[in-house]
Amino acid sequence: MAAANGSGKGFEVPRVEVRFTKLFINGHFVDAVSGKTFETRDPRTGEVIANIAEGDKADVDLAVKAAREAFDNGPWPRMTGYERGRILHKFADLIDKHTEELAMLDTVDAGKLFLVGKVRDIPGAAHLLRYYAGAADKIHGETLKMAQQMHGYTLKEPVGVVGHIVPWNYPTTMFFFKVSPALTAGCTVVVKPAEQTPLSALFYAHLAREAGVPDGVLNVVPGFGPTAGAALASHMDVDKLSFTGSTEVGRLVMKAAAESNLKSVSLELGGKSPIVVFDDADLDTAVNLVNFATYTNKGEICVAGTRIYVQEGIYDAFVKKAAELAKKSVVGDPFNPRVNQGPQVDKDQYEKVLKYIDIGKREGATLVTGGKPCGDKGYYIEPTIFTDVKDDMSIAQDEIFGPVMALMKFKTVEEVIQKANNTRYGLAAGIVTKNIDIANTVSRSIRAGAIWINCYFAFDPDAPFGGYKMSGFGKDMGMDGLEKYLQTKTVGQQQTGSAPLNAKAQEAGARARERETDTQENVAASQAAPVRAVSAGELPTEPLEVGGSGNIEGRQRD
Repeated sequence: MAAANGSGKGFEVPRVEVRFTKLFINGHFVDAVSGKTFETRDPRTGEVIANIAEGDKADVDLAVKAAREAFDNGPWPRMTGYERGRILHKFADLIDKHTEELAMLDTVDAGKLFLVGKVRDIPGAAHLLRYYAGAADKIHGETLKMAQQMHGYTLKEPVGVVGHIVPWNYPTTMFFFKVSPALTAGCTVVVKPAEQTPLSALFYAHLAREAGVPDGVLNVVPGFGPTAGAALASHMDVDKLSFTGSTEVGRLVMKAAAESNLKSVSLELGGKSPIVVFDDADLDTAVNLVNFATYTNKGEICVAGTRIYVQEGIYDAFVKKAAELAKKSVVGDPFNPRVNQGPQVDKDQYEKVLKYIDIGKREGATLVTGGKPCGDKGYYIEPTIFTDVKDDMSIAQDEIFGPVMALMKFKTVEEVIQKANNTRYGLAAGIVTKNIDIANTVSRSIRAGAIWINCYFAFDPDAPFGGYKMSGFGKDMGMDGLEKYLQTKTVGQQQTGSAPLNAKAQEAGARARERETDTQENVAASQAAPVRAVSAGELPTEPLEVGGSGNIEGRQRD
C-alpha cells in the first residue's frame, strides 16, 4: 500500500485562513445566543482548526424569524426572475474568484482532495448555481381550458421558508444542491451545515451577501443535529425541509415535520449501490471503473458502488486486478497532488469503518487487501477488498461510508437482478457490459433512482437525482429539483358584470332538464307511430345542405 500521509515532503501545504466562525443570521455574522462554541478538527491530524459558534433552538428561532420576514415582506420573492437570476450569476462569479480558498476549507474540514476540490467540486457548485439562475425567469404556470365558461390558469409560487440540513461528505456540493434551486424559486432559507464541516458554508453566506442577496434570505446556523437540526425540523414557521444524511436521522426528520406543522419534506438518504460487471466487459476498464466507484472521496459518498457483482467467467481475473490496483492507491495528505485517498472525516467515522472491517472478517468474508489504519496520525484507512461475501452479511447490507469493497460472483442475468435488488436502499447502480440488450434489461429491472451504464457518478445539473425505497424521496438537480421549492396555485376568473356562476349553473341545469324531457316525449311518440314503406315518389327531389344553424334544409336549384 503506497502511503504519503503526514510527511509533507514533495508538496506544499498552503496556509489556510479561517475567516468566518460565527452564525450568519439576517445578513450579519453573530455569536450564538448561548455564547457557546464547538471545535472543528482537521482529519489529517485530528487537531483543532477553529472554534465555531454553536447554534441551538434560540438561534434557529432568530434565523427562521429573519427568513420569514424576508419572505413575507422583503424584495426577494417579489423580484422578477430576471433580477434574481442576475444576483445568483454574480454569486457564482464570486465563487469562481475564491475557488482555491474554498477548496482549502473543504480539504482541512472534510479531508477532501484539494486538487479535486479546485477542478471539480467548487467549479461544479458555480455551474449548478448558474444552471438554476438561468431558470429564474422561466418559472410560470399554465393556461387552463376550463369546462365552465370561466378563465382559468395556474401560478407557480415559492413554497416559503425552507430549512436545509446539509451532510459532511460533500459540504460545497450539497450546499448548492439545496440552496441554488430554493433561492431561484424565490424562497428564503436557513441552512444547518454538518457540525464536522461548517467552514465553507459560512464563507458562502459571506459571498451571497457580497453578491447582493438581501438580508434574511440566506441564513447559516452551524450546530448539532439533536439541537439545531431538531429545532429546524420541528419549527412551526418553516414551510419545507430538505435533508441529506442517514436513513435513521431521516426518520426523525419526518417525524418532527409531521408532529409540528406538517411541512413538506424531501429526503436523500443512505445507499448500498450495486455494480454489475458482465463477462463481455473489457476487464481493465471494468476494474478501473469499480475502483473509482468504491474509493472516490474515501468511500464517503452516498452512491458509492460497494456491492460488486462480477459474472463467473471473469471473476477470478477481476479479483486479482482489483486487488493490484487497490494496493497501488496512494493514501495520504489530501493537499498532496499524488494522493488518491485522504482521511475519513473524523474519528467517529474512522472507528465505524474499522469496526465494519472487523465484522466482515468475523462473518466469514475473505480479506484480500487493506483493512488496516494507514499512517501515524490522522484518520486514514487502507482501501479494502473482501471476497466470499454473502448477500446477508453486514458488509453487503449496511452503508459503511468508507473505502470497503464487497466482491460477489453471479451466473445469470436473472440471478444478478435479484441480488442487486436485495437491499433496503435504492439510490444508484452501475452496469458494465457491451450488450445493449442486457444493459436495457438490467437498467429497467434494478430499483434505484440512478442507473449508470459503462460509467459511474454521471451527475449533471440537468439530470434529476434521488432515491427509491429507503434511500428517500424527492429529487435534487434538474427541473425536478426546482419544482420541489414551488407550489401550484389555481386561479378561476369570472368575467366582471356577468351573471354569478351559481345562477348560470342553475339556469343551464334547468335548460338541460327541459331538453331531456322533450327528447323523452319525442322518442315515445316515434315508438307509438306505425311503420310503413316509403315510395320513390315521396323522396325529396331538392338537394340537401347543412344550414348555418346545423339543420338539414331544402334549397331551390337555380
